[in-house]
Amino acid sequence: MPSSPALPGLFCCFAAFVLLVFACVSGNVWDKISFLDAQINGRVIHFGVFGYTGIGRATVGYRVQDAVGSFPDNTLGTQALKALTYVLILHPIAAFFALVACLFGFCGAGFSRIGTILMSLCAALATLITLVVWVIDMSLWGIVRNRIRGHGPPGSTANYGNANWLVLGAVVALLLGFCTAAFGSCLPFRRRRTEVERV
Repeated sequence: MPSSPALPGLFCCFAAFVLLVFACVSGNVWDKISFLDAQINGRVIHFGVFGYTGIGRATVGYRVQDAVGSFPDNTLGTQALKALTYVLILHPIAAFFALVACLFGFCGAGFSRIGTILMSLCAALATLITLVVWVIDMSLWGIVRNRIRGHGPPGSTANYGNANWLVLGAVVALLLGFCTAAFGSCLPFRRRRTEVERV
């Protein structure tokens, strides 16, 4: 029978993993999920981790200016914005650590306390990475959104997409997973009887 102290952390880490996977397939892979939705000159653009609508292939790091077309003052063509798009690779890295936390959680639920302890450590690392990348998401896409609204052609709109909130949900789930796994590792586990009691 699985040891119950590991199960809440396992559930939270798995939920965070699923949310991060959905965030990773945003933009050009699946346009229903995006970090920023922009409409410029009647064209709708969805930005994601590995590109934007119409880019054709997934890429790590891209120029936002290429997606939206020419702006009068080249406000979206800066190297700083392109560098921030490279940092988006932290999303799949955080998802990987959330998955590793889940695997350790299965070990903790089925076998021993050490799995739960390792799950809490991986969940802590995944929480830190996800929190950092969420702050970068909000900064990057906030800058792009404001520049599209302020410098774009008349009628241009830009709004945050749902992937930002998926990543925020993953931060909360991982934090809960870390806390419950750390607390659960301190609780008594059921021991399997390996020896026959002597009379």
